[in-house]
Amino acid sequence: MNTVFLNGEYLPKDQARLSVDDRGFVFGDGIYEVVRVIEGRIFAWSEHAARMAHGLGAVRIPFGADHVAGLEAVCNRLVADNDLKAGEATVYMQVTRGAAPRTHYFPPAGTTPTVYAAASRFTPSRAMRDTGIKAITFPDVRWARCDLKTVNLMGAVLAREAAHEAGAYEALLIRDGVLTEGAATNAFAVIGGVVRTYPLSNYILPGISRQHALEAARAVGVPVSEVPVTQQEMRSAQELFIAGTTTDIAPIVTLDGLPVGDGTPGSVTRKIQDAFLSRLYGAVGVVR
Repeated sequence: MNTVFLNGEYLPKDQARLSVDDRGFVFGDGIYEVVRVIEGRIFAWSEHAARMAHGLGAVRIPFGADHVAGLEAVCNRLVADNDLKAGEATVYMQVTRGAAPRTHYFPPAGTTPTVYAAASRFTPSRAMRDTGIKAITFPDVRWARCDLKTVNLMGAVLAREAAHEAGAYEALLIRDGVLTEGAATNAFAVIGGVVRTYPLSNYILPGISRQHALEAARAVGVPVSEVPVTQQEMRSAQELFIAGTTTDIAPIVTLDGLPVGDGTPGSVTRKIQDAFLSRLYGAVGVVR
């Protein structure tokens, strides 16, 4: 039985019910997070919780930092109840503005947010880590608040479908001639031995894995520059890679059907990848 959490109750997933008036359903009016769990321990909980609380505050859903902090216990119970304390797992959490008659403006004060969480078994892809991935470029047609992890992901869905149809894993998004991020990851280029990535702004998600990837790079002596990469620079970059909660550090070996560098994972990416994985597993007490 798969147990989920919905509005204060733990219940079988097939018994969970949402109102058709829920604003997450009719408007995509909500914020979500996904956390990684390794041997029963959540990685980077405080960073994920802070980002979720910030997002909820930014869109004015009345579910404050104290309530978000309480979801840590929910995650831990879901991991235990679903027999996921050994190995790896993810927990998805979502808070919407609640159920109310459909109006574009906010529902009446006192409308209770809808809170949902579910845990799943997760197995990291060794192939992605070891041999790399294929990626395509795609126009960044998302709204201008990509820093908020909203459940309205149509732009990302269209980009990922384009990648899927092209036989690729990720779509690298281009806005005004520069690389912003991946459809579901942060993106990086190695140019002249320096790791470049789009600076934090409203146009990219402040990725937790992005933060740890940059810290890992600095820790092993790789220079970092948060300066946008132009589409032209992408074509001549020595290396490209992505980072995310379920992708870790994944080298990009082809872009739009052409090899990146020599078409194999590069040495700088490998160096950062090793340091990142040591941080990831070391933080939860697992020796690799």
